[in-house]
Amino acid sequence: MPDLATFSSPVLLALFAVAALVIAVLGSRMAGIADTLADRTGWGEALIGSILLGAGTSISGIVASISSAADGAPELSVANAYGGIAAQTMFLALADIAYRKVNLEHAAASAVNLGQAITLIILTSLPILAVTVPPFAIMGVNPLSPVLVLVYLIGLHNAHSIKREPMWLPRQTDATRDEEDDEENDPHSTRFLAFVFLALVGVVGICGWAVGQAGIELSERYDLSQGVVGALLTAVITSLPELVTTVAAVRKGALQLAVGGIIGGNMFDALFIAASDVAYRDGSIYHAISERSLFWIALVVLMMAILLMGLLKRERQGPGGIGWESLLVLALWIAGAGLQAWMG
Repeated sequence: MPDLATFSSPVLLALFAVAALVIAVLGSRMAGIADTLADRTGWGEALIGSILLGAGTSISGIVASISSAADGAPELSVANAYGGIAAQTMFLALADIAYRKVNLEHAAASAVNLGQAITLIILTSLPILAVTVPPFAIMGVNPLSPVLVLVYLIGLHNAHSIKREPMWLPRQTDATRDEEDDEENDPHSTRFLAFVFLALVGVVGICGWAVGQAGIELSERYDLSQGVVGALLTAVITSLPELVTTVAAVRKGALQLAVGGIIGGNMFDALFIAASDVAYRDGSIYHAISERSLFWIALVVLMMAILLMGLLKRERQGPGGIGWESLLVLALWIAGAGLQAWMG
């Protein structure tokens, strides 16, 4: 890999722009493939959104976090992870604005998404507990990191169980969109689509590495806080696939895929800190971060709790044609981003 420290600042900024464009364009194609695979496999949009689309579109973010941690930038690594989760949750509010018929959370009713939202809150709360206890690591890895992976796998298993044998079903209204409402008409074989999806994941991952490395270099050159760069720059750029795929899924009418892709992607993103803990060789990464990163972790818990309430209440119409939860989530992210930028 090239040494980005040898690049001039204009070249680094151009690299940021090109990486963002590639991530956005390929992300749109990934959404279409994921929707088709959801129909063909029978797994359902919510589950496919969380596993395939969520993890696939998150590859740029996890590469950015791991590479930053390995290079001794834990603050940027963790801020990139949770800043990305916050930004992606906010993207659902933007998707709600794009879906003008009713509140998105009303139309995209899914018990699977409810279960995954709860799992995400658990995954996000655990690192806060790790920060408050004395530092402890085995071979440089905090014991919480493998626990996070275990909780994630249990969450996926529960989501599959909810999909297979649901004990709770959302009330159907004239505005509720079922997965059966979508038509699948891609002429390519399932194997070919899976291969294309993996190839796109690889390219997006390379772009994620470039974004993470460029972020470290720019924070040093311009004396910027790694937390600000991670949460407001690299996090937003590496989250572009989620924005593009969510809006694309909403326009296709794959509403459960849109919501499931964000929540499932956020579940996967919550593992960034575990992977970064392994890559960070100076001890437990949970004890190498500042209150700025804790702010984003706590903000994510608050935003997800509000989103979960919206998914449960299923308000049909709110202010400006969107749900109250979308309005609150959007306001929280803007306020949080503004506060962190003002703090420098």
